[in-house]
Amino acid sequence: MGRSALLIAAAVCSLSLAACSAFRDSNYGVGAQAQRQLFAQASADREPTPDNAGVYLNLITRMQAQGLYFASLAHIDAYEQQYGAIPDTILLRADALRETGQPAAAKVEYGKLLKTPLAADGYHGLGLLAGASGDFAGADAPLARATELAPINAVMLSDLAYARMRAGNVSGARVPLLKAAELDQKNQKTMSNLALYLLASGRAQDAQAFMTRERFPPEVRKAVEADAARVLAVGHTRETVGQRANSGGGGGGDVPARASTPTGEQSPSDTFDTRTGSDLPAPMLERFAPAAR
Repeated sequence: MGRSALLIAAAVCSLSLAACSAFRDSNYGVGAQAQRQLFAQASADREPTPDNAGVYLNLITRMQAQGLYFASLAHIDAYEQQYGAIPDTILLRADALRETGQPAAAKVEYGKLLKTPLAADGYHGLGLLAGASGDFAGADAPLARATELAPINAVMLSDLAYARMRAGNVSGARVPLLKAAELDQKNQKTMSNLALYLLASGRAQDAQAFMTRERFPPEVRKAVEADAARVLAVGHTRETVGQRANSGGGGGGDVPARASTPTGEQSPSDTFDTRTGSDLPAPMLERFAPAAR
């Protein structure tokens, strides 16, 4: 029996018992036949209705929104025992497994979604798993595929931009990040990634002004600055490897100091805005510029 059905049944039973008590207290009395009818009605209300599955699914979704991932796994089991597995429960299970430190099992569940209407979520999850393991270069392909399937999903676009920056491809992060920022200007993760992009692009002053305007808490500022240091470290490493390869010390062909911009995207130099001296469009900078004093 679904949780929603149990709640409905409990409410009906409570009402029934309250009614019985009220009848006795008021000297009306309730005969045995009337009691049987009341409890028969309560039993009928315990049977699942078509809407119970949707109510239960929403309950599990709310559990995960509150961070109750272990509890949600138990309820997903209960849901699927009663109603069967559907893409929505597979996604909920995959997310819960990822959040509870079970990446191998989560990868299997995300893989099940790739041939369903939730394929974008499946690719997104696979990208998040790769990123969580530190393989940001490997996260690029599944996250890019997710954004192809869900082109206006700001979260997926922002996650793709973050993965590219962590992999050292700062220029490749520009387009998906600005798409995400304009699609959802209130998303805190996207705003953090925008600050990270500014820092990684060498615009520390703009980044600090932006974080001040957006009222980033100190711990978020520190996290963004720590990520920026990691991005810059990756860039320095790639540059060093490239220099060694060019001097013949790498034993191979040329290795670019920075990942090439994906096909179809303009490089920052192609879109340099002479009004602002930045590769960010003027309207974007104006929107995020510090308030005039």
